[in-house]
Amino acid sequence: MSFKIAIDSCGELLEEWKNDARYVSVPLTLMVDGYTIVDDETFDQADFLRRVAESPECPRSACPSPESYMKAFEGNADHLYGVTLSAELSGSYNSAMTARNMLLETEPKRKIHIFNSRSASIGETLIGMKITECEEAGMSFEKVVSTVEKYIDSQITYFVLESLESLRKNGRLSRVKAFVATALKIKPVMQSTPEGNICQIDQARGINKALERMIDHIAENTKDPRNKILAISHCNCKERASALLGKIKERLSPAKIILLDTAGVSSLYASDGGIIVVV
Repeated sequence: MSFKIAIDSCGELLEEWKNDARYVSVPLTLMVDGYTIVDDETFDQADFLRRVAESPECPRSACPSPESYMKAFEGNADHLYGVTLSAELSGSYNSAMTARNMLLETEPKRKIHIFNSRSASIGETLIGMKITECEEAGMSFEKVVSTVEKYIDSQITYFVLESLESLRKNGRLSRVKAFVATALKIKPVMQSTPEGNICQIDQARGINKALERMIDHIAENTKDPRNKILAISHCNCKERASALLGKIKERLSPAKIILLDTAGVSSLYASDGGIIVVV
């Protein structure tokens, strides 16, 4: 059976997916001070980060339209899958579901499922990889869906922020708390909740200590790490991410580690210098 996976642009595409018609990135749009940026192959991370740094306002994102997902699902693939960032963080999931329902109205026998990642960024990438693994193993559509949904249940997303400005600008952190934390060089360690929201689980003084704390939480919460694929995405800090990869490899010895740079929406969430880890 043939398949096609549409992943919204908060999820990073693997290099080998970019020229493979089975994988489609559905772009969100970003707005900074009235300037609109499409999160596709034209995204310029350096320019985006510069605009965000210069703006007193928090950058905003807009989810893809149902029509964008309809276009992504075009073709004759037997099995269609959508993967979106957490429905708690964006309307992308609802938009993809609307597209699915519209398609089923005219083609009721189509096999289409939309996965709410309850994650973001590299978490969506791992879900795309899991779908591919199941499809290539010859699973039925229904078995792929149940297997991947179970996999999503087991996923945990972690991240450490270099800057607290994005949290301050979007109202998640008061100006006073952001100032004090910045002055004391306090870096929060964040984690996804089972529902797909985010919460702070730890903090430390300095980015390196915060990353060490994150590794501690990953080691504590990851069962059978030697059989896990772990993924890291970073926003403009490849050396830091590579060093983290080495420490995780030494500590947990996962089966595989993927390292990618953040795309547009992920850059918005992680901010300059941020690190995201999903396992």
